[in-house]
Amino acid sequence: MTTPDAPIGVFDSGFGGLTVARALLDQLPNEDMIYLGDTARAPYGTKSIPEVREYALECLDYLADSGVKALVIACNSASSAVLRDARERYDVPVVDVILPAARRAVRASRTGRIGLICTEATATSGSYDDALAAVPGVQLVTTPCPLFVDFVEAGVTGGDALLRAAQDYLLPLREAGIDTLILGCTHYPLLAGVISYVIGDDVTLVSSAEECAKEVFATLTDQGLVHHGPREPSLRFLTTGSPELFAGIGRRLMGGFVDRVEQVYTVAG
Repeated sequence: MTTPDAPIGVFDSGFGGLTVARALLDQLPNEDMIYLGDTARAPYGTKSIPEVREYALECLDYLADSGVKALVIACNSASSAVLRDARERYDVPVVDVILPAARRAVRASRTGRIGLICTEATATSGSYDDALAAVPGVQLVTTPCPLFVDFVEAGVTGGDALLRAAQDYLLPLREAGIDTLILGCTHYPLLAGVISYVIGDDVTLVSSAEECAKEVFATLTDQGLVHHGPREPSLRFLTTGSPELFAGIGRRLMGGFVDRVEQVYTVAG
């Protein structure tokens, strides 16, 4: 039986989901957490939907077998591929990054013209189109931004090369007159400065990472699964790839948030 003492399981293809994990810790500071990054098979954004589905379910199975009280799919590409399957497959709550961000974008938009930047896999899946299809008066303009992940993982959050890439990617969205922009990859909040600079202060940025964390808070609260007592949480970071590489990039992106990293040999082995 699921209890409030059990940890939250967070899954991502690599490092972007750390933005979700940190947002979760900010909102739920007493919760234990197990984070699994499938870095041996990342990035997911360039892979086919069937590949992403296979890899994601394997990792989610591992977390579910670890006794978590909720599963968080902290990856837009994986959310696009497995959300429906995951909700049928597991007997704990499953929260994704797409639906919360889509709902927030609708509430934030004044004109109904919403932009989306994401990976190729998320764009191809049409998952945000599906999430917004039933909302009258919404026009979604989607632009894949594959180089943004590379910049983030290299620790580059400014400079001429990133600025040029952002200008190229965001030009169609500016021309479309959007008033709200969904950051549809959990790496992208780390580039919010340059994105806001290029797209303009009058465009509201919606972080799929922040909205996902809010949804987890609401879900655990509704189901009586929040750990209320003040405590020092246990944070475990797992990777299917090199723990040294994960720790290095994780600390560069998140500072002291990422501590020891363990390798999972039973996934992607």
